[in-house]
Amino acid sequence: MGRSIDVMLVGATGVVGREVLSAVLDDSRFSRVVALTRRPLDEHAKLLNPVVDFSRLAEDAPWWRVDAVICTLGTTIKVAGSQAAFAAVDRELPIRIARLARQAGATRFALNSALGASHSGNFYLRTKAEAENGIRAVGFPYYTIVRPSLIDAKREQSRPGEFVGIIVARILKPLIPRRYRAVTPDRIAHALIAGVLAKTPGECIIESEQLQS
Repeated sequence: MGRSIDVMLVGATGVVGREVLSAVLDDSRFSRVVALTRRPLDEHAKLLNPVVDFSRLAEDAPWWRVDAVICTLGTTIKVAGSQAAFAAVDRELPIRIARLARQAGATRFALNSALGASHSGNFYLRTKAEAENGIRAVGFPYYTIVRPSLIDAKREQSRPGEFVGIIVARILKPLIPRRYRAVTPDRIAHALIAGVLAKTPGECIIESEQLQS
């Protein structure tokens, strides 16, 4: 792209979102960063930080007018409390945000999804696939899906099963096929940022093994 752009980030307080936020604030290719959060972030000259109730998003808010959106929203069924609550965060909310941003003029969208997202998978993977399809249907000229494996990071919210998986993944890394190796948040963030800066229109899917390079 030949000019700096305004980008919206949703999920800025998560492990991947924090990496994206730090990177885009320091990147001259982004003129303004709009981060929707439930609690305030630290101030920055480039940052606009609407503190919102995600269940009651204002459809006519001026901050929807951005060039691109990066969505790193994600939870687990255990943390969310039910399958319905999980789907509300990982499927319904990203699609709603995509629609509102597209209506306001955004042309680029990058979604952090999951390895194995498929309509033939389990509930988690089906929900991820439904989120991908829902955002795809919105019609962004530039659209990137990143599908990482297990994310190698320390989280604010405890996920014991994931923590054990990360330890095992680190120990056995040389024996694990590249596709299934744990991925660090900075690798995912880099792919998402590259996605909204892409010069070639259309859909780009980045699988987990590509994040290992």
